[in-house]
Amino acid sequence: MYIAGVDIGNSTTEVCIGQITLENKVVFLSSTSCPTTGTKGTISNTHAIKSALKEAMSNIGKDVSDLDLIRINEAAPVIGDTAMETLTETIITDSSMIGHNPSTPAGFGQAVGEVLLIQDVSRATPGKPYILAVSKEFPYEAVAQIINRIAGAINIVGVILQADEAVLVENRLQKKIPIVDEVARMAKLPAGVTAAIEVAVPGQTIRMLSNPYGIATLLKLNAEETRIITPIAKSLIGKRSAVVLKTPGGNVQENVLPAGEIHLKAEYGGNVNIDDGAEKIMEAVNKAGTIHDIYGQEGTNIGNMFKNIRGSMKEVDGTDTQVHITDILAVDTMAPVLIAGALAGETCLEKAVGVAAMVKTQQLPMQKIAQKLEQDLNVKVVVAGVEAIMASLGALTTPGTKLPLAIVDMGGGSTDAALITENGDIATTHKAGAGELVSMLIQTELGLRDRHVAEQIKKYPLAKVESLFHMRMENGQITFVEDSIDPRFFGRVVLLTENGLVRIEEDIPMDKIVQVRREVKQKVFITNAIRALQEVAPQHNLKAIPNVVLVGGSAEDFEIPEMLMEEFAKHMIVCGRGNIRGSEGPRNAVATGLVLSYRK
Repeated sequence: MYIAGVDIGNSTTEVCIGQITLENKVVFLSSTSCPTTGTKGTISNTHAIKSALKEAMSNIGKDVSDLDLIRINEAAPVIGDTAMETLTETIITDSSMIGHNPSTPAGFGQAVGEVLLIQDVSRATPGKPYILAVSKEFPYEAVAQIINRIAGAINIVGVILQADEAVLVENRLQKKIPIVDEVARMAKLPAGVTAAIEVAVPGQTIRMLSNPYGIATLLKLNAEETRIITPIAKSLIGKRSAVVLKTPGGNVQENVLPAGEIHLKAEYGGNVNIDDGAEKIMEAVNKAGTIHDIYGQEGTNIGNMFKNIRGSMKEVDGTDTQVHITDILAVDTMAPVLIAGALAGETCLEKAVGVAAMVKTQQLPMQKIAQKLEQDLNVKVVVAGVEAIMASLGALTTPGTKLPLAIVDMGGGSTDAALITENGDIATTHKAGAGELVSMLIQTELGLRDRHVAEQIKKYPLAKVESLFHMRMENGQITFVEDSIDPRFFGRVVLLTENGLVRIEEDIPMDKIVQVRREVKQKVFITNAIRALQEVAPQHNLKAIPNVVLVGGSAEDFEIPEMLMEEFAKHMIVCGRGNIRGSEGPRNAVATGLVLSYRK
């Protein structure tokens, strides 16, 4: 008799094939995995299930039709989204600010003057300080000649170039001044307004224009103007050059949008404001007891976020009135917020709260999935059990384990925990937030355009290519190579994947990437593992748990298990990666448990 266990995950669908012998023993024959199709817990999952079953059976020379039984898990979908804690939209009129980070500014220092278009130099007032604005129609030789010619009569203290020619101009100047180039939207630069320009010395970043009081000093702002200009200063932190313009009449408007409150419909109820931060939010969630549903305040950021989550789950049962959010994980983060009206798409980092939500409906269509599979494959399909219980059974096949045993199943969308006592009693829990939330937070904090890059940063260690024959690893170790490294990687931060080096296109220091990656993993996985184990532990006491087996896709991570081992060591808990059936590593626990559970 051939049995298939199918674990439908948020990211991956895993299959285990077992044979029940005449002696009623289980012999494991094959296993495989493939990406989940559609939202977890929906009919779309059947495409991935059929692909995985076909591959697993072909590994043993059999067809899917040779199966006698398919056992699938209950599947609770988990959706992550980001809610801003403070979202301040600064609307800047009259093209008031340029802040960019070109690779080739020239000169250094600060300068303040009135913006003067190069074609209007004949109208300039002698002795008055000017910032010369030059469109790309003027070649660098002509620009340098004009500046040198009028130097005695007109006080040019700085230059803004549209072309990438700052160094070429500066090399030809008799008097060195700060020059910013690569300002693409030169046509929007207003003449006649006061501008402050700054170029940092090589190897450093600007200081005055990234400081609101520095801008106030250069542009002579009052206290209220300084407060309003703060988002602009924040957006210029880390830049090599920048220009800030003082708008006529102070035409800067500020629109503060409310972050909103979270309403907990729970055993003990409770409300908490997003502005209080992730720690207060999780404190309220933990005190709420059994949670029946979670709502956000209407017309606010968090209200819209929960509304979007419910809307995206309509495909589960066809109506959002039956969709319930039964758990959330809130994590403090920083998110880039676009400053509307800026000429170069500037952003500033604002405090934000990343949220993963555990979404359940009144009736997940697992039976519909089973019926669809039976119809397509002509094989009996049953919905067999809860993920955490099945994962525990699978984890017991790890060499060196015994009862009582706790497991932490770290997947893409949720972190599940279970505790099996020596008497066979089982306690389980499901907590929102796992690998997908980590990827989302990495993408948000680093300002990455592509979620796939964030996913790779989560999975692989980093290195900096310092020559064509050596790299400096993120731990400081220097590695030499026999064959020269592709010149495209020289001087860049790269990911060390199993398929070779992958270049990080964004210009982000390696130390910053490592710091963000590790902090996000700690915020999500350590927080979730502890709160999940506390819920299943006797009297909610972690020290009552002797050992923990880590399973799931995230348990394969190169640093998460070590983080958890260090944390659990404080509670005298033995912790490590599972090795399902002594061969699968931490994966395939649920699918293996589904096969084992057939024998009761």
